[in-house]
Amino acid sequence: MSANPFTRLAPFIQEFIYKKRWDTLREAQVEACRVLFDTPNHLLIASGTASGKTEAAFFPALTELYNEPSSSVGILYIGPLKALINDQFERITDLLKEGQVPVWHWHGDVSQAEKTKLMQKPCGVLQITPESLEGLLMNRPNAIPALFQDLRYVIIDEVHAFMGADRGIQVLSQLTRIERMASCSPRRIGLSATLSDYETAAAWLGAGTKNAVEVVSPQGGRKLRLSVEHFSFPDARDEKQAEQLALARKAYYDFVYDNTHLKKALVFTNSRSDAELTTLELRRIAAKREQRDVFHVHHGSISAMLREEAEAALREGPGPAVAAATLTLELGIDLGELERVIQLGAPYSCSSFVQRLGRSGRRGDQASEMMFLCPEDEDEEAQLPARMPWMLLRAIAVIELYIREKWVEPLALRKKPVGVLYHQTMSTLKSMGEAEPPDLARAVLTLPAFRGIELEEYKEFLQYLIQTDHIQRTEEGSLIIGLGGEKIVNNYRFYAVFKDDEEHVVYNGSEEIGSITTVPPPGYCFSLAGMLWKVEEVDTKHKALYVKSAKGKVDTLWLGAGGDVHTRVVQKMREVLEDSTIYPYLAPGAVNRLERARRLARESGLLKQVVIPAGGDSLFILPWAGSKQFRTLERLLKHNLSERLALRSIVPMEPYYMVVAGKVDNETLMEEIRKELTDCEDAGALLDPDEAPYLGKYDEFVPPKLVRTAFAADGLDLEGLAEVLGMAHGAAGRGAMDV
Repeated sequence: MSANPFTRLAPFIQEFIYKKRWDTLREAQVEACRVLFDTPNHLLIASGTASGKTEAAFFPALTELYNEPSSSVGILYIGPLKALINDQFERITDLLKEGQVPVWHWHGDVSQAEKTKLMQKPCGVLQITPESLEGLLMNRPNAIPALFQDLRYVIIDEVHAFMGADRGIQVLSQLTRIERMASCSPRRIGLSATLSDYETAAAWLGAGTKNAVEVVSPQGGRKLRLSVEHFSFPDARDEKQAEQLALARKAYYDFVYDNTHLKKALVFTNSRSDAELTTLELRRIAAKREQRDVFHVHHGSISAMLREEAEAALREGPGPAVAAATLTLELGIDLGELERVIQLGAPYSCSSFVQRLGRSGRRGDQASEMMFLCPEDEDEEAQLPARMPWMLLRAIAVIELYIREKWVEPLALRKKPVGVLYHQTMSTLKSMGEAEPPDLARAVLTLPAFRGIELEEYKEFLQYLIQTDHIQRTEEGSLIIGLGGEKIVNNYRFYAVFKDDEEHVVYNGSEEIGSITTVPPPGYCFSLAGMLWKVEEVDTKHKALYVKSAKGKVDTLWLGAGGDVHTRVVQKMREVLEDSTIYPYLAPGAVNRLERARRLARESGLLKQVVIPAGGDSLFILPWAGSKQFRTLERLLKHNLSERLALRSIVPMEPYYMVVAGKVDNETLMEEIRKELTDCEDAGALLDPDEAPYLGKYDEFVPPKLVRTAFAADGLDLEGLAEVLGMAHGAAGRGAMDV
């Protein structure tokens, strides 16, 4: 290839680069041109945020469409969020002003008129979510050939957000179905800023195709500016302590306010409830100080209009703007020149940390700046493990793992994704209209994600769906959607494979504010969009809530728990406790809290063994294991050992420790855990005969036997638990069980 790929780009792209005053193409862009111009391979671009990944994918792909216009949609862009689709739509529209290559976006907020225009004359670039793509495949199968017959490229943005999740299985299934229905063979381009396991990612991207996958991963350094501060909230046992708690909370929110209100800043929280509460408190402080309200909320339950207002204020607004957000702003939306990113609490993963860190320092040689604020309850009279600052330890662990080791969580692909098997079976059958059983089996089981499903398992699966009337057999023996299945498939919620709690839409007059999952009765108050509302009317039939502005109490109106933590993160937390290093990014409060925790760990013997006495007939178990292995140990104790050892209670504090009560000493319990792990060959042995725990949204429609098999394969990890406890699974070695 020419040393300067710039000369091979379409004239309108060259003009775009001139207008942007770029001196040179970035490394990712040069390498992407090499792969896409000179090879037939798929492409995985794994580079940091603001490294030009989007342009790297689009420049050569659009050049091909400019030189040889496609007779259908030529580029299919799949994004995980509507907000990201909207952001990229604006960016690509600007790029294509002179190129005469149309760009369309398609999701729930796009007008039907725009969608009709595309269907009448398919061309250019289509940007879409997996859910909208599912709707196309199911409901407009006859339009798929004309829409995609000359599809050249599929660009999957934020591939890490799909891989290892049910949505990733859905996307791979959709691509294979498109290729079959439209007789096309598009090349695939994956984009991500948080990959470390390139081999697994490349295998995922190319699944079901014959093309090789090339990885482009420029190793550019970035300047970082990190700080971690800790805030202790005392337990309010009496009036004096209640006053101390109020002062501590005031100091915490004052600190957040003082570090954001004069800047363009993003405040990440780990839950929608925390985002709401934080914004409410910051607005109260602004009102008390008689200063401007520059605060916004951004999460999945806020109306599209209010989310777009928050994005515009950060990206284009003239003055300070602060948005409290969840993962909806974690993925690659360009928010312009943010001055600060604050993380309240600690991310659950290094992957999340990298994404959130990348929201700042996106211009020139600016440093990426992130401030961790760790508020934790502290009760000196609590049980020993409860006195550990787990949030602070997790914050330090994810920073150290990424900065020192460039480690990011490896991707775990599902072995038995039975819920998505149901989803794709029903979607495929809806698309086909009717099908002979062998044809349906062939269409579904040859999709890349279902190679681990045996033919006999699928036969039993189809028989079960017939028995439950999700599928019906015609007199001629072919299969169609049954009455029970129609209720599921014909609901718009079927397009999504991720779990979504049914929500009520909240209106202030005619203005949509957002939505909530827990519906309070009339007269009660709650927080939404960072403001307080009082319920005036509940319309159960139409799932709507009518409210007016209020000044009452705050309540949590969303269900949900924290994220899973990888074993490597938990083990790094243990190393941080055991170490004596004072990390340079720790603020004084964090240094003090870490030193006290280290002293307590040394004096108590917390790090010396897995099971330690807790006083009376109670024991603490600290396996230093990730969430999946922790839950495996919990199940092993409850299902296999509880009755035998007369354990009267097992209380998990996932994933850090458990409190076990019963007439057994610590050495005996550890020995029994060892023995059970050695003898247990099949994770299915940790399930009751009639137990079938769900892992996915559609597992409830799958035969219980198959759900059990799937849970044993994907929900438990005996081998990982044995490894983390210092044992070789299936062997009686004791290894480093007692450290």
